[in-house]
Amino acid sequence: MSLQSDRLAAVTAHPRSPPRRSEEYEDLFDQAPVIFAALSGPAHLLEAANPAFFEAFGGDPGRIDVPIGDLIPELAPQGVLDRLDAVYRTGTAYRARAGRLVLGPPGAEREGFFDFTYEPRRDALGAIDGVVVIAVETTAFHHAQLLAAEQRLLLEQIASDAPLGDILTGMARAIEELSPELIVSVLLIDPEGAHLLHGTGPSLPAFYNEAIDGLAIGPDVGSCGTAAYLREPVIATDIDTDDRWEGYRDLAARAGVAACWSTPIMGTDGELLGTFAMYHRTPKEPTDKDVALSGAFARITALAIERHRALEEGRAAEEREKAVREDLAFILEASTAITREPHYGDCLQCLARLTVPTLAPLCTVHVLEDGRTRRIAMAAATPADEALLAVPGLDDEIDRAVLRVLASGATETDHAEVARGHRPALPGVTGYVSVPLGARGRTFGVLTLLATGPPLDGHAVALAEELARRAASSADNAHQFTDRVQLSRDLQAGLLPPELPKIPGADLAAYYHPAGEGLDVGGDFYDVFPLPDNRWALMIGDVCGRGATAATTTGMVRHTARAAARLLHDPVAVVAAINDALTDGTADEDVFVSLVYGELRHSGSRLTLDLILAGHVPPLLLRADGTVEQVTPSGLLLGVAPAFDGSVCRVALAPGDSLVLVTDGITEARSATGEFFDEHRLAAALLPHRTALSGAAGLIASINAAVTAFAGPSTPDDQAALVLTATT
Repeated sequence: MSLQSDRLAAVTAHPRSPPRRSEEYEDLFDQAPVIFAALSGPAHLLEAANPAFFEAFGGDPGRIDVPIGDLIPELAPQGVLDRLDAVYRTGTAYRARAGRLVLGPPGAEREGFFDFTYEPRRDALGAIDGVVVIAVETTAFHHAQLLAAEQRLLLEQIASDAPLGDILTGMARAIEELSPELIVSVLLIDPEGAHLLHGTGPSLPAFYNEAIDGLAIGPDVGSCGTAAYLREPVIATDIDTDDRWEGYRDLAARAGVAACWSTPIMGTDGELLGTFAMYHRTPKEPTDKDVALSGAFARITALAIERHRALEEGRAAEEREKAVREDLAFILEASTAITREPHYGDCLQCLARLTVPTLAPLCTVHVLEDGRTRRIAMAAATPADEALLAVPGLDDEIDRAVLRVLASGATETDHAEVARGHRPALPGVTGYVSVPLGARGRTFGVLTLLATGPPLDGHAVALAEELARRAASSADNAHQFTDRVQLSRDLQAGLLPPELPKIPGADLAAYYHPAGEGLDVGGDFYDVFPLPDNRWALMIGDVCGRGATAATTTGMVRHTARAAARLLHDPVAVVAAINDALTDGTADEDVFVSLVYGELRHSGSRLTLDLILAGHVPPLLLRADGTVEQVTPSGLLLGVAPAFDGSVCRVALAPGDSLVLVTDGITEARSATGEFFDEHRLAAALLPHRTALSGAAGLIASINAAVTAFAGPSTPDDQAALVLTATT
């Protein structure tokens, strides 16, 4: 490097004759990457220049001894000739870094950046006779710096969670500043993955952006639709002749674009996110710079889109979580308020009041009593909403919906009717939902919400169903509380045997726990009595109903079973006789009974049981080895059909085996959170039973302790259990 500098100093300080100078210049700079030109005289005649000069500045290499201002006229307006004059006049060198020049004829200009040195040249007498120009083009480096700066800025915006539209538009404008001949557009994939949506295109006409917003993805849909379809770059160097642009040529012509290079934007997981397009106003092949820009900014765009999606998903998750918390708070507060109401009607009126206006502007609650429905509660957001109930025909339509829900036990909405093609005529109402109120396997009422503005959505329906489920349990409990006094009277009728008989080879134990304060009165019962031929009958059951009717039915079932079992030697026939007694039509209302009836006899060293199940909780068998089995055969409830259709299930009990019979008051006992005790927890209570007692009494104590620990001492239904353990 020092040797070349010395030679340059020799050329400028001790010039030779012109031919000799040209030879030295050529020898020094002809193959050099630096730009060199020797200018002579005050007119700055181009005396010599290397190929790098003409490549950078243009001009005819054959034109020598021509003023440089004539050869490259665009230099004069940019002050180049003034600086050359100053160097020639003063003899003071001029140096500049990153000087900007716009080169080329009008319509074909290009921006360039150079590091310049203008050195005065002296003749043999020391007089200045010219200027030597040495320059290095730094355009690529300058653009790389600008590109890196723009990329840093975009990455900072992404990291600071700037809006996606701002990031994309800022990126597009930055690229267009780096390459003024380009027009940038970004399209984003829609949620279904079938269309491209407008992302940004600040320099494209508004009509063009609107036209391509929603562009379909396909094999011949311009550059962007095709690039998204193929998942690879698509280059249309001339839109007018490119087959993929056949349906969009007129649009492109109106927008003044003639070439389009589109790159798919791919996420880190390979998912298509959109397309990055660069347009040109004339037909053109992309340069290496264009390809580099496209690739670099497509990657940054992918980062911006993925960051935006992550933020949106995070916000959506927060909103969902907030909505869930609000829903849960509403349900808990409402159900707590309903539970505090001790009376049936007040409980349901509280339910209606709490749903308005949170869920709907108008609400009614209907209940089924003595085979007929009646409206027991209503609430309205405004007097105008309440007045709708007086509109002719509306009340009748609501009654019909209530009857359908009572029959089906399922939620009904107007959407279901629309789907069947016959929307109900509800004057002044834009939509409704009727939700069943059920407890202990029966639907006793209906909560109806009516909309007068926007129709009820699925969210409102789901909340109504959850609130109705909780309110139904509370209302059912309140209803039972109303009959609590009657319960104490009915239980005095002596529905249970005073004591269990002694059975050879067997150990018996039982318990009965009536419903606590504020609960409906049930008809749970059990019985064990002897039969001819050294046989024994045992049974446990539950009368569907309450009060005196349940007590009367329980007594009738027990007496019928005792009488029939002594005359009939077939368990099926005994149960059929009980069913006949329930369905003979003498009662004022239908009464149904669930029952387990069995006949026990000795068979060698074992006890053999023939069991009949009629709609009752399946018995459990606790074997001596600790395994638990369930007896599953079952028939219909008694009192449902004129004829009983059931089958016998034979069970053999070896010494140490136990038969456990319970009513649904145990399996349907609820915890504080609303969970059922169920058959699984019942089986777990048997293994092992932790009690000071052994045998059947120990199992009874274990069951009672487990249910009390789970549901508390007060339960919503009577509880009865009967355990038989084989001893020999």
